[in-house]
Amino acid sequence: MNAYFLKTFYVLVLLSLLASGITVTFNNSSESDEAKCIDRERQALLSFKRGLIDNFGVLSTWTNNTDCCKWKGIYCNHQTGHVHMLDLHGNRDYKHSLRGVINVTSFIHLPYIQYLDLSHIYFALSYIPHFTGPFTNLRYLNLSACFFHGSIPSTLGNLLQLRYLDLGHNYLWGEIPMQIGSLKHLQYLDLGGFYLSGKIPYQIRNLKKLQYLSLGRTTKDYISNSLSGAIPFCLGNLPLLHTLRLVGNFDIKAKDAQWLSTLHSLTVLELSSFYSLGSSHQWLQTISKIIPNLTELRLVDSNLFDNDIQSLFHSHPSNNSISLTILDLSFNMLTSSKLPLLFNFSLHLQELYLSHNNIALSPSLCPKLSYLKILDLSYNNLTSSMFTGTFNISSKLQELHLVKGRITDRSFLVSSSSTMKSLSSLLYLDLSDNLLKSCSIFHWLSNFTTNLQNLYLDYNLLEGPIPDEFGTAMNSLENLHVSDSKLQGNVPSLFGSMCRLQILDLSNNKLNGEFPSFIQNSSWCSRHILRALNLSYNQITGKIPQSIRQLSELEFLSLEGNSLEGDVTESHLSNFSKLNFLYLSHNSLSLKFVSSWVPPFRLNYLSLASCNLGPGFPSWLETQNSLIQLDISSNELNDLVPEWFWNKLQTIYDLNV
Repeated sequence: MNAYFLKTFYVLVLLSLLASGITVTFNNSSESDEAKCIDRERQALLSFKRGLIDNFGVLSTWTNNTDCCKWKGIYCNHQTGHVHMLDLHGNRDYKHSLRGVINVTSFIHLPYIQYLDLSHIYFALSYIPHFTGPFTNLRYLNLSACFFHGSIPSTLGNLLQLRYLDLGHNYLWGEIPMQIGSLKHLQYLDLGGFYLSGKIPYQIRNLKKLQYLSLGRTTKDYISNSLSGAIPFCLGNLPLLHTLRLVGNFDIKAKDAQWLSTLHSLTVLELSSFYSLGSSHQWLQTISKIIPNLTELRLVDSNLFDNDIQSLFHSHPSNNSISLTILDLSFNMLTSSKLPLLFNFSLHLQELYLSHNNIALSPSLCPKLSYLKILDLSYNNLTSSMFTGTFNISSKLQELHLVKGRITDRSFLVSSSSTMKSLSSLLYLDLSDNLLKSCSIFHWLSNFTTNLQNLYLDYNLLEGPIPDEFGTAMNSLENLHVSDSKLQGNVPSLFGSMCRLQILDLSNNKLNGEFPSFIQNSSWCSRHILRALNLSYNQITGKIPQSIRQLSELEFLSLEGNSLEGDVTESHLSNFSKLNFLYLSHNSLSLKFVSSWVPPFRLNYLSLASCNLGPGFPSWLETQNSLIQLDISSNELNDLVPEWFWNKLQTIYDLNV
């Protein structure tokens, strides 16, 4: 059971708890005997709303003098009208629907709240609040992926009714507070912070109802290994675990290995940064024995060699009974010699991660995995003939990660004799940081991919030109990244043929000429869906056209480091209500706004270095009270910094004036 389904399960469990003596309404009922929202609770929610930036209308139903029990994300007891659930979770993609500051004091007047989900709201560089006082009834708390930083507050240990606590995917540091061990009812605990350190408090072993436990965090580019010491629950505790994720350089003892075999419900196991794992025969043997029960196994950054793979997988014949669907052996010392064993064993894999090893993969060693959807071979030595001949790993392959694989143009030569089938299922391809130079990659993509949505070609040696056929063939592309290369000439007009394009990054190239004509075209098919445009650090000249305002969905705009000139007025920016990042530095631009102008956006990141903002201090900055980064240096200002600047812009983390 993965984390998504487990979360759904706990929502249903909570609703069943609420249903015992409490009725929760999910639909707007018109029954006259149904209690209305309590006024002080409505005011508390409106106070919380005032700290948020809502560019996408998530909180459009949150208005004064209306029944808050009918607002989006709010669920009440229909007998008393008290708010019991607040669910404003965002999604996992690039877009954070809500951002701002978390005003937890607003919740003082929500004493009956039992369910709080604010996950994927962009609370950039905020601290996790201290939950005290009115939160004693809280059973479900999800603050994951909110960009919180700092330590985990020990006051979370006061929420004694919690069943579900998720603080994962945040930038947390310091030690895990021992007070977490007081939450005896916890069934789900994710403290997957990137920078947690120290020992796991022994009190964690008191959480005997835990079914999901995650401590520490890995990503495809970063591994947190600061947790250390003994694993305190290797003593027959936590018998109900079905998911265990531990990331850290722990002191593992041979006698503790047997504990894993007592976890009869275990289906997901991650032991990452266990540097002594390979030297522990008992641990490898125990893991080998429980593999038939696992659906997911991750042994990342654990100094595993080929002989360790032999120990783990040799005793299991390849057959249909193997349930493993996700295998991650990234950041180890594996070579190609044991790949046949691994591939034969893993016939039913859907996700395979082998990045940061010493694998030299050739067509003869390419796996044939019928069910594979995600393959990551980044940071290995991939031969130049890898994509020639019959590169048909899986007809279901959706994601292919091949970052820094020493791949050259020879891999993508298209010939009439090629027997390679179209990768029609492929949606995501990352070829960043390789040795690609010519346009052969673009011809190959046009011929062998038909539904690609995400393409990353950053940090190559591409000189172009990009063939026009690429624009027509790649009409399915939503995200295109070709930064940090050597593209020359005008920004290609072929991008005007891509009608699903949402993110375009051509930064750090040698593109020149005036502002791209397709962006100025009022009939450009992507003008109302483009969310990010990055043309920074090229050689683009001329003026920024006022027609740029037609890109009304922009959240990210970077034009810095070019040779742009002329005036930027409020007319250029008047439609950018969703803008979050604005970078115009290091051009010859003059920002000329009327003194009474109120921008439609509230930025987090603003860079205007070397722009002419003066002589008076720009008054429109007073409206930007959510700034995290601000650079207005070298800007010909000849004025005193007003007092409001220091009083209102208290969230700034990086300031350059």
